[in-house]
Amino acid sequence: MPTITVNGEPRPVPDPCSVADLLRALGKDPAKLAVEVNRDVVPRAAHAGHALRDGDAVEIVTLVGGGEPDLSPPADKPLKVGSFTFSSRLFTGTGKYTSHDLMRRCMLASGCEVTTVAVRRERLVDAQGRSLLDFLDLGKLTILPNTAGCFSAEDAVRHARLARELLGNLGNPGANWVKLECLGDKKTLLPDPIDTLKATEQLVGEGFQVLVYTTDDPILARRLKAAGAVSVMPAGSPIGSGQGIQNPTNIRIILEYLKDGDPDYPVIVDAGVGTASDVAVAMELGCDGVLLNTAIASAADPERMAWAMRWACEAGRLAYLGGRIPRKLYANASSPVDGMIQPGK
Repeated sequence: MPTITVNGEPRPVPDPCSVADLLRALGKDPAKLAVEVNRDVVPRAAHAGHALRDGDAVEIVTLVGGGEPDLSPPADKPLKVGSFTFSSRLFTGTGKYTSHDLMRRCMLASGCEVTTVAVRRERLVDAQGRSLLDFLDLGKLTILPNTAGCFSAEDAVRHARLARELLGNLGNPGANWVKLECLGDKKTLLPDPIDTLKATEQLVGEGFQVLVYTTDDPILARRLKAAGAVSVMPAGSPIGSGQGIQNPTNIRIILEYLKDGDPDYPVIVDAGVGTASDVAVAMELGCDGVLLNTAIASAADPERMAWAMRWACEAGRLAYLGGRIPRKLYANASSPVDGMIQPGK
């Protein structure tokens, strides 16, 4: 009985035995294989007529990897901020758009469920006297009132109270929360840490669910959470600067501190985003969401950028949950080495 090698393993075969007989004995589908005998490819049409002889070396090759993907991504838990629950992790703003209609289209493209509105007279109507609220779907959007432009705890608290009254009259659930900004100066628009903490404590005491804009200082972030903020929102870089995440190390420390024993506590990057990759970076760090405005509203094509931000937020979240591979100094082949065709001598 002849003995051949099949993929490097000795194997006795009956005499006579063709390539087709061998594949049939192995239970293999010839349509999904390529066969080589003694380093010469045997076309499928010649399988039945190619007789195997004692000592022949046969390589049977197929493809690995691939496969049909499931077109639905793995399920993710929703984002919870205080008493609110959302599917989208991208929050947007309403400022700087050339028209309210463009703003509305961009919000639809972004897939956001939350949008911020500043409580200031000039932000409530446009040049034609139309209300900003006429362009917001209050049945789908939760309005997040913003104390933007406030430079003291006293002013921030006053604006938050007015927002609660306004949104309460509209029946929007956003009346129950506030995005707190308490700025230190007009040049940097960085928060005043002392008044920010003071305003947080006062608003929490008045029953507000406070999402607080802060620097990337981990110690202050911890103090703000301890004061009762339902979300701490560190800046990636100064408001409207488009510089992206300038200090990822501090963001990582904030995540570590605030999620210690409380893994679902929401940390949302607020300010400084310039493009979609900045959003992806924030999400890959493990942040729970991103709030942005200028990066969409001031883009060359805001509607296209809104779509980009939407997919970047989702991609970054999936990448974080998927877990990136470790960084290595040297190469590591991605194709399998098992089952390789025997190299020539």
